[in-house]
Amino acid sequence: MRAIILAGGKGKRLKPVTDYIPKPLVSINNIPIIEWQIRYLKKFGISEIIICIGYKKEILENYLNIKKLNVVLKFSNESTPLGTGGAIKKAGKMIKGKSFIVINGDIITNIDLKKLVKKQNSVASIELRTKFGILEIEDKKIINFKEKKEISEVWMNAGIYHLNHEILKELPDKGDIEKTLFPEYAKKGKLNLVKFKNVKWYSIDSFKDMEDCSRDINKIIA
Repeated sequence: MRAIILAGGKGKRLKPVTDYIPKPLVSINNIPIIEWQIRYLKKFGISEIIICIGYKKEILENYLNIKKLNVVLKFSNESTPLGTGGAIKKAGKMIKGKSFIVINGDIITNIDLKKLVKKQNSVASIELRTKFGILEIEDKKIINFKEKKEISEVWMNAGIYHLNHEILKELPDKGDIEKTLFPEYAKKGKLNLVKFKNVKWYSIDSFKDMEDCSRDINKIIA
């Protein structure tokens, strides 16, 4: 099994750090996000990874070339942003085999990829998590406060996909897969959902996300 990491974005919400380094090199517990991701993929036997690079690509490429991560790394360069669909289409040409994993470049998780790969053209999903405290109300009175929690049976895109190689022909040269091909596939009943409950999952979009993730990451990715 091969994997694609979508790591070409600018990470604007992590400024000013990302003024100097690409977002995948932002560290959590002194290890860059992308290195955590490579460790995660290796746990599931993935030995060849294509990194989609764009913003400050030379810095990211140089770092990964110097590190000894015991995995075959290839780079798919984007001179201009292609969106997730265009990036996957370009990187996918470097992949041999019937299918591959795609992961957004800011996701830290312990989702079981063995379960995901059982279905073709599948999207990993987790229960929606609120960013705000929840109020329990009875007779117009607040009876309890609950902090961030999962909303039962409301599912969100976890940013990890298992795609058939044939899908590359239908992807746009430029544009996001979530806004182009996925809606079309969903209408035709060609897009599968794989649900994951009680998993650790972080999308590193803010300094608060980094702080929250840092408390769990050594348990998530041993």
